Amino acid sequence: MEWILLLFLGLIAAILGSIMGLGGGIIIVPAMMVLAGYSAILEGITPQVAVGTSLVVMIFTGLSSTLAYVKQKKVDIKSGLIFFAGSGPGALFGVWLNKDIDVSAFLIFFGGFIILVSFILMVRKYVKPIRLAKTGGVRRTYINPAGDLIEYGYQPAVGIAIAFVVGMCSGLFGIGGGSLMVPAMLLLFGFPAHIAVATSMFLVFLSALVSSVTHVALGNVDWLYAAALIPGAWFGGIIGAAVNRRLKGDTVVNFLRLFLILIGIRLIYQGVTGM
Repeated sequence: MEWILLLFLGLIAAILGSIMGLGGGIIIVPAMMVLAGYSAILEGITPQVAVGTSLVVMIFTGLSSTLAYVKQKKVDIKSGLIFFAGSGPGALFGVWLNKDIDVSAFLIFFGGFIILVSFILMVRKYVKPIRLAKTGGVRRTYINPAGDLIEYGYQPAVGIAIAFVVGMCSGLFGIGGGSLMVPAMLLLFGFPAHIAVATSMFLVFLSALVSSVTHVALGNVDWLYAAALIPGAWFGGIIGAAVNRRLKGDTVVNFLRLFLILIGIRLIYQGVTGM
């Protein structure tokens, strides 16, 4: 029954992560840490193993989502590669930070981070994008389904610097970085929502690939957990991309914000009290 629960967890995390461009790790890691207190098979799991296993799973979520979004012609591949120039080294730095962190500190900081992400998701549509590439830099155009021409852009140096922080969070928390990169692309660079999500999943795939290799070398991956999570993650990534194409994300965003707040509070409580 518990292995079926992990399969279902991988599916749901990937669907929500693919819809929002978050990667799914932001759901998998806290869920595994919370379930560790109630499940015999997850008992004693460390933050390092939860993060390392999550990153391996996100390779498959990111790849399946990216392939689906490429077919929809929504992935800005050039921008994704530019951002990866920052997120790749950032991911390795995050893995280095992760190796010595203790359980209580991890739970408290991760819980606070998740609540911060929920706040970013809450205010993002009320903030007018800051155009950072009015002169020079990378500029892009996109015609949305309504036929409107949308311009967006950024300075590569700024994008790489932000992506470094995103990659660091990916390696440290095992979340893929999309929870920060999507708001950054929307708020700072004026990306259309669908392009931001699709490009974020491409970046999630690349960052998870780099981070997971290091975690595998450090022995931070439980392959049994990964094997249970990966099938759901693969199909969830495809399903999430299909849902993103057809539906507005407001209902999903509201549900995800509430979910993140509850999980964040639960993790902070567990970190402070040890319960």
